[in-house]
Amino acid sequence: MSIKSMANIGFLLAITWLLCSCQPDKVPAYDWKLPVGFPAPLVPVDNPMTQAKVALGEQIFFDRGLSFNRSLACASCHQPEFAFSEPKPFAVGATGQRLRRNTQALVNVAYNSNLTWAHSGLNNIEQQILIPMFAEDPIELGITGHEQEVLQRFQQDNYPPLFLAAFENSDPSFERIVQALASYVRSLISFNSAFDRYAYNADDGALSASAIRGMNLFFSERLECFHCHGGVNFTQASQHENQRLDLRPFHNTGLYDVDGLGTFPQEDQGLIEITLDKADMGRFRAPSLRNVALTAPYMHDGSFDSLSQVIDFYANGGRGAGVNSPIKSVFITGFYLTDDEKTDLLAFLHSLTDETFLAVSQTKRKK
Repeated sequence: MSIKSMANIGFLLAITWLLCSCQPDKVPAYDWKLPVGFPAPLVPVDNPMTQAKVALGEQIFFDRGLSFNRSLACASCHQPEFAFSEPKPFAVGATGQRLRRNTQALVNVAYNSNLTWAHSGLNNIEQQILIPMFAEDPIELGITGHEQEVLQRFQQDNYPPLFLAAFENSDPSFERIVQALASYVRSLISFNSAFDRYAYNADDGALSASAIRGMNLFFSERLECFHCHGGVNFTQASQHENQRLDLRPFHNTGLYDVDGLGTFPQEDQGLIEITLDKADMGRFRAPSLRNVALTAPYMHDGSFDSLSQVIDFYANGGRGAGVNSPIKSVFITGFYLTDDEKTDLLAFLHSLTDETFLAVSQTKRKK
């Protein structure tokens, strides 16, 4: 992203942040449909959840008219059948420009304490959505310079009554588009996997014996997985109405070490690009593992094609020179697994797939 683009986006983010003070959603009109006992996400006070905004946001999410040249929708990269991720290493913008990071899944994003792979200042979905919409380097939707042309598209078809229902005003604006998209993304809640039925609904038959053994391995001090992928959303980078403090959202896992000092390739060095703190070299946010079996390829650069490869990476304590990185996480120490234990761990990770979420999500895809 160019310095000019970063400045423009930074200004937009600053304005949005001033407007978005977060607290638990108190609007009774929206039903999260959470399992009993699950905490509600935090929601900005100036953008409370309503079904009307979710419905509007859903239609915009699948509409290629949001891109300046009508070539790309949000759903082009965040595909429902892949848990709103994309089955290739890097996304491609509306002009064909390759983005530098793997498309993240939009699963329980309402619980994320930080957005994107490595940005400690992006804590709010309304902030994050501005980037794919208006960024100029790389271009994603490419709206900058085409604002009025794009807005006019949302004055047509069935959009006026949708805007009227959501905002009591039929006139589209980018503020309303952002709020509607954020509402739809927040609505993508997934808590009905086989693991959930076993752990929270007392369904002892929901998990196979292999998956149960894999679960015990996952939560063991021997493997240490849960230190970064713990909590109700299988990531420490989360917050909700019962948990507002997040201490460990970003981690260096020993993926690279190009100079013996832990340095990552210049193309993408993680959180250090934002904080300029040497300690943040190679640190990226640990994503949720919910529906993880569907979100290959893995890591911020999509460098692993399968969960089997990911397990091998952690078992080795990193990759290549990264194994001996002096700044990788203390939890990435390596471990030994038998072939049967690896099969069990894979069975557990597959048990985090929510078939109901996938079925409902795929019916929402617009042609």
